[in-house]
Amino acid sequence: MGVVSRVLVTGGAGFIGSHYVRTLVAGGYPAWAGAAVTVLDKLTYSGNMDNLAPAEGGFRFVHGDICDTELLAEVVPGHDVVINFAAETHVDRSIASSGAFARTNVMGAHRLALACLDADVPQFVQVSTDEVYGSVAEGSWREDAPVSPNSPYAAAKAGGDLLALACARTHGLDVRVTRCGNNYGPYQFPEKVIPLFVTRLLERRRVPLYGDGMNTRDWIHVDDHCRGIQLVAERGAAGETYHISGDTELTNLSLTERLLHALGLGPEMIEWVADRKGHDRRYSLNGDRLRALGFRPMTDFDEGLEATIRWYVDNPGWWKPLLAHPR
Repeated sequence: MGVVSRVLVTGGAGFIGSHYVRTLVAGGYPAWAGAAVTVLDKLTYSGNMDNLAPAEGGFRFVHGDICDTELLAEVVPGHDVVINFAAETHVDRSIASSGAFARTNVMGAHRLALACLDADVPQFVQVSTDEVYGSVAEGSWREDAPVSPNSPYAAAKAGGDLLALACARTHGLDVRVTRCGNNYGPYQFPEKVIPLFVTRLLERRRVPLYGDGMNTRDWIHVDDHCRGIQLVAERGAAGETYHISGDTELTNLSLTERLLHALGLGPEMIEWVADRKGHDRRYSLNGDRLRALGFRPMTDFDEGLEATIRWYVDNPGWWKPLLAHPR
């Protein structure tokens, strides 16, 4: 697209969204250097203004909900791009209580896309997940694979994606959907497996490993994920979906063993627990479409994991309050 002067990032105080904002404000995406940045975030339990502290002064913050149509009518107009990171994301929470997931991930994405349409925003990027496809025993999903979600979280994300794409096909809104595998990196809320396990191990507590530990995931550093999103925003095609795939596929057991080794601990720190309901066995994305635009993961997994562990070791002031006062 042409010159981008104003960017709205929804869910920008969360793990992935805040990394994107910090990078954008710091000039990490040269094509959009100098763009005015607005962050809209509801600040639920996983939204944290501390995540944005390194970018303080480089963005305007609006505290609010993407389901609030009156607020969207005030905030959305005038932006060149809206990038939607806002979502409820934790599978276990969706199994226990799915209502918030349907509200934010389906209704919120739909209302945000409609607000972009009403305000003549040139582009809307919907950030999604590989989990919408369900489980794949072998091979990798391409972008034209049918969605077949198994968890309430994945079903809600699929619903939001489809409604956004319907706005593209029905009304001509420039919608681009990105789907990615498991992310890791600093500032990730300690309910996801890597920060959960690392913080528990740092406190010498055992880590809960589901089932037989053989569930397999594709891992990508959050910085690579955000670079992929930016490439889709800059060079992707309207109405298309793009996979942002990593290059490291690991079983949960193998990942756990790496974390234990890095912290000098042994298998006695594993607590084997009953498997999650509807636990997908394996995810894998074919990323050829985005790689044809020039994307490659740049963070070596072993180096990125070591740096991530070090960040949690060095920043107990960030994560200990989250564990002591869960929201």
